Amino acid sequence: MQGSMTLDQLDQMRGSAVYSSDGDKIGSIEEIFYDEQTNRPEWIGIGTGFFSTKRVLVPVEGASFEDDRVNVPYGKDQVKDSPDVDSDEISQSLEADLYAYYGLGYSEQRSDSGLPEGSAGMTRDVERKRDTGDMDLTRSEEELRVGKREVEAGRVRLRKWVETEPVQADVELRHETVHVERQSIDEVVSGADIGEQEIEVPLHEEQAVVQKRVVAKERIALDKDVETEQETITDEVRKERVEVEGADDVENRRR
Repeated sequence: MQGSMTLDQLDQMRGSAVYSSDGDKIGSIEEIFYDEQTNRPEWIGIGTGFFSTKRVLVPVEGASFEDDRVNVPYGKDQVKDSPDVDSDEISQSLEADLYAYYGLGYSEQRSDSGLPEGSAGMTRDVERKRDTGDMDLTRSEEELRVGKREVEAGRVRLRKWVETEPVQADVELRHETVHVERQSIDEVVSGADIGEQEIEVPLHEEQAVVQKRVVAKERIALDKDVETEQETITDEVRKERVEVEGADDVENRRR
């Protein structure tokens, strides 16, 4: 929806998403700044960043409605890098800087305001007088917004070390022994000499020989899985309450 936006139209769009010219969501409409002289909306206050902690302004000029969102003819980075305005009023000098930042002609925008140099001409739309003549105020309340961030919850270490333990194995070993056999004979031996004689017989045995080799027995790996759990966040939010005092007394006096 193209055309000039009215203050009432923008007021009804509070909380709606604001999209940049490149189709990215910048934030949502938090506040509206209007000209005190003409009652015409001039700036949209957008809450950006985590929990909408940063407030930036974008001109109403060139903005358009589309379903339940507002489109502005500026890039996302340009809007987010604009000056952060903390005050509830915009001075004329600050407004001139903002118009220059967005490349708009300040003198043409402000030619019909009639405000003196340096005066505060833009006011945040919190409490203002409607066309009907009734006074109204805006009741606000805090909403709980829960974000997520990734932190290190612990470490798992896979480590190996060397320890020594005794082992044993059975092995059969052979060894040679000797025993004496005696056999009785009664024979005449011719040419035999009687004298000393010695016979030596070597004996053999097996001995255990120990060798060690490295054998891989097991492969251990760490794999990570992701599990999801539901957590309830408890906090306190503030809500503004409105009560009307004196309305009954006025009505009774009228009667």
